[in-house]
Amino acid sequence: MLKVGLTGGIGAGKSEVSRLLVECGAVLIDADRIAREVVEPGTPGLAAIVDAFGTDVLAPDGSLDRPALGSLVFADPDRLAVLNSIVHPLVGARSRELEAAVAEDAVVVHDVPLLTENGLAPLYDLVIVVDASPETQLDRLVRRRGMTEEDARARMAAQATREQRREIADIVIDNDVPLEALERRVKEVWADLVRRARASRRPPQE
Repeated sequence: MLKVGLTGGIGAGKSEVSRLLVECGAVLIDADRIAREVVEPGTPGLAAIVDAFGTDVLAPDGSLDRPALGSLVFADPDRLAVLNSIVHPLVGARSRELEAAVAEDAVVVHDVPLLTENGLAPLYDLVIVVDASPETQLDRLVRRRGMTEEDARARMAAQATREQRREIADIVIDNDVPLEALERRVKEVWADLVRRARASRRPPQE
């Protein structure tokens, strides 16, 4: 099994790259999706969040009110640390469960938005960083996601810098390009991943 960490700044196009890798044959483990699963109604994760932050973080239907929780932790590092201490171990445990269920010869891509910020690079055989210029990120966030420019800039500033992400990268995928060029690059990267996976399974030479 080849374990790949995939990350990139908000608006860099990481989701598109993960989609293309799945089309090539990768097994995707999406940290964001798992983070939502482990705090669904009735889960120990949601109960722990309510214990820590109170019932004001619940929506009327009993689910997690993400905007309400975000308003509490976004500008408060101590509260954010508390939230992370609840959610991150649950996400890690679920990710390991999913990984254990795949074939031994699989290329497993872990889509982890905050891989750089949380120092998670050593968990993977290699790290792929989807890279785009700040101007491209800002344009995508405002034009495609409907954010205000102020909100988009704040979200970008809260993440690792472009340089910090590139420092941990084994492979960089440039996404300041048209979709056709991105598709070609992802296919090149996939061929490299398959070669690495095969090499890791080769028995040692005597």
